[in-house]
Amino acid sequence: MSLSMYRVSVPVFVRGLRVLSSLLEKASAHAQEHSIPSEVLINARLAPNMLPLSAQVQRASDTSKLAIERLTGIPSPHFADKETTFVELEERIASTITYLESVDTALLNESETRTVTLSFGEFKPSFKGDDYLLTFAIPNFFFHVTTAHDILRHNGVAIGKRDYLGPYTPPQA
Repeated sequence: MSLSMYRVSVPVFVRGLRVLSSLLEKASAHAQEHSIPSEVLINARLAPNMLPLSAQVQRASDTSKLAIERLTGIPSPHFADKETTFVELEERIASTITYLESVDTALLNESETRTVTLSFGEFKPSFKGDDYLLTFAIPNFFFHVTTAHDILRHNGVAIGKRDYLGPYTPPQA
């Protein structure tokens, strides 16, 4: 059985976003338990030239929804990147999941051959849909999920590999 573009995209992004939401829940509880203002964690970064936690969540959201938009042509919701609380970040994740789950599986059929062209100023790489998904979108998504995890762990939130991997539910036969 071959893997479909849907199976290697939407469920992967949804699972990663749910893990990210769980990490934010633990971070919020940690902040309350230790009397840490939530903005301290939300604005935390691993290095001065890296984006803060809030932006890592925003980029994971954007990467997943824009990947599906680029592969299907179905417009994704636009978010203004103004989240400053754990509740707002979790609402953004929930809205992203709602969009991802609303996309008809059939719309991803044959998206592996669709041309996806990105624009980074003068740099405008083009990909076939499957190459875009597997070599750019998914690695970029997990970079931001991993960085969010690492920011929180670095700041004392009691999370580890199992939290990053999230719950495992075997696929239904």
